[in-house]
Amino acid sequence: MTRVSAMLLVLVLLSALYLVRTQYESRRLYTELDRAKALAQRLDTEHDRLDVERGAQATPLRVEKLAREQMHMQTISPAITQYVSTQNTSSEKISANTPPKAQP
Repeated sequence: MTRVSAMLLVLVLLSALYLVRTQYESRRLYTELDRAKALAQRLDTEHDRLDVERGAQATPLRVEKLAREQMHMQTISPAITQYVSTQNTSSEKISANTPPKAQP
């Protein structure tokens, strides 16, 4: 009977150790899952913020202002438009500021 009792005691101890290890692993995985959820929430918030910031950066007024200030571009107007003719360009010189003559 002592042999059976000793075997049962060993089995109970092994079962208890396995249960403790399983609970520890379960807690570790749960905390890892919680951290992953928190990271996902942070990344989602960051994505939303960057999306709003990108929308604010791409407004037409801001793009026009940057083009005018940094790239020295101008809006088009008839006063600065240059007309180029494809007919007889080698023999005639066309003034850069005069529009081509209308043909009847």
